[in-house]
Amino acid sequence: SQGWTSDSDDSDKFEWDNDGEAEPSSAPAMRNFGSPGPSTLCAKGSNDWINGEVPPTSLIERYVVMGFPKEMVMKSIKEIGHSDADALLELLLTYKALDDDDAVGNNHSTSGCILPVVEDDDDPDFENCDGDDDAGGRESSSDDSGYEDFMREMSERDEKINSLVNMGFSEDEANRAIIRCGADADICVLVDSVSASRVAEDCHSRNLSDHQVTDRCFNSFGGRKKARLMEESRKKRKRYGGGGQGNRPSLDGSDEESMPLPNPMVGFNLPGYSGSSVTRMLSKLDTGPPFFYYENVARAPKGEWAKISRNLFDIQPEFVDSLHLCAAARKRGYIHNLPIENRSPLLPLPPKTIFEAFPHYKKWWPSWDTRTHLNCLQTCVASAKLTDRIQRALVSSSNPPPKSVQKDVMDECKKWNLIWVGKNKVAPLEPHEMELLLGFPRDHTRGVGKTQRYKSLGNSFQVDTVAYHLSVLRRMFPNGVRVLSLFTGIGGGEVALHKLGIHMRVVISVEIGEASKKIFRSWWDQTQTGTLIEIDDVKSLTNDRVASFISQFGGFDLVIGGSPCNNLAGSNRHHRDGLEGKHSALFYDYVRILNFVKSTMAGR
Repeated sequence: SQGWTSDSDDSDKFEWDNDGEAEPSSAPAMRNFGSPGPSTLCAKGSNDWINGEVPPTSLIERYVVMGFPKEMVMKSIKEIGHSDADALLELLLTYKALDDDDAVGNNHSTSGCILPVVEDDDDPDFENCDGDDDAGGRESSSDDSGYEDFMREMSERDEKINSLVNMGFSEDEANRAIIRCGADADICVLVDSVSASRVAEDCHSRNLSDHQVTDRCFNSFGGRKKARLMEESRKKRKRYGGGGQGNRPSLDGSDEESMPLPNPMVGFNLPGYSGSSVTRMLSKLDTGPPFFYYENVARAPKGEWAKISRNLFDIQPEFVDSLHLCAAARKRGYIHNLPIENRSPLLPLPPKTIFEAFPHYKKWWPSWDTRTHLNCLQTCVASAKLTDRIQRALVSSSNPPPKSVQKDVMDECKKWNLIWVGKNKVAPLEPHEMELLLGFPRDHTRGVGKTQRYKSLGNSFQVDTVAYHLSVLRRMFPNGVRVLSLFTGIGGGEVALHKLGIHMRVVISVEIGEASKKIFRSWWDQTQTGTLIEIDDVKSLTNDRVASFISQFGGFDLVIGGSPCNNLAGSNRHHRDGLEGKHSALFYDYVRILNFVKSTMAGR
């Protein structure tokens, strides 16, 4: 062996592997929700967090997106910490279900530490609890009116829970819908909420019973009487036949909720694939319109795809490696509510092998390089220093070179998708060659710097794969579609729709990258006649703005996007923090916006 190693310009930033995805982009930092709250929130002081550890701002924002007040989230974390996610979410749900004002709205709360946990669950009157019936002086010793109001409220909740259970929903789904929408919400609003908002689903895949939650938190809400009423209400709902999902298995049957990737990674079906296709059934409430389509890297950290699925209505991901459709690998997961029958590929079919895509390189290709497909296309390419070193190693070797040299060269060729452009000479793919492999028109990214072209293409959709999934929309929308495009990038989804012959009547495009916006806007101006509205930051797309667009255009037919993969990608060894990472936490904005679109359109 020559003893040389890769020293690509970017190799000191990340350890790139065969599934290396995107490097960190210029996505905005999450807003700071972790600043100290009012001193009245916790007797220990505003900065006295459990174990002295301040929780990540993305964690606080995640629960805020679910609909919990920030002050409630901060108080709960200060009381029990954030290491036990199920306990924290159960506490938040209980606070919100019983009495928000009693829980966090009063300045003279006496609770400044972990709430007491009842040890004896068999005592129906909770006599073994060290209860403080007045809960800080907020309830009088004779609270008959409070008792009647509480009982009336619980009766109304029971009736609505019973109605939802009879419709086929679980008791837990019904309860969470009432928590989100309020006990006085109309039943149709609750039905929409069950469909559109399941972001708190993970707490119900654990084994915490209503009894434990009531025991843990009853002392903050007025003592034995309310706790007894909650228990009576729970037993009453049991008689209605409602059952929780506490023992529901995880998405793949494992306790860790990992989601093993299929092999081969062919999704639910692919054109020309001889294996058995999948039939899936979605509930009526989960089907479109609006249809939605979400994409991210397949090889995310363990458990992250289970989280993504739970937040997107428990719909199973469709994992596809694009090497089954083109000459380059691209392992991605897609969650969508599109039909999977009667799909059709783009024609003509893209080249399926390296030599079909680039036949002119065959004359220089050594026999010991047996690649037929390229690896996942990266956001950066190998340096000239590395390619020169490879050439010198081959020139100084025999023909064919020793096995050790072959191995070193092939490792770098696979890692950086190097192709043979001359005798003993390798080079990175040119941007127009990456455009071909990813299904974009030639020169789609031309007009920005070469580095930006590589970066934008490395972060893009593989158009042929996405078009195969979206092809079912052709028959459904002969007059065109209205699209809400989140994290648009260079417009892979829109290019797919265009190549399918689907007219885009309007596209609301949300993209923060200036180079990507320039590329997409240039393509749009040259090819489209519909309305394009551009928004810089997903954070600025508030629910009010979404509502105004729905009113202006009559709703959306498709919500499409792939949130940043920076903290999910296997190539990012230093900041692979999953959905709680700085950039990938923007996934929860996709969820927020989609839920709002679905609930708003359901009410029209």
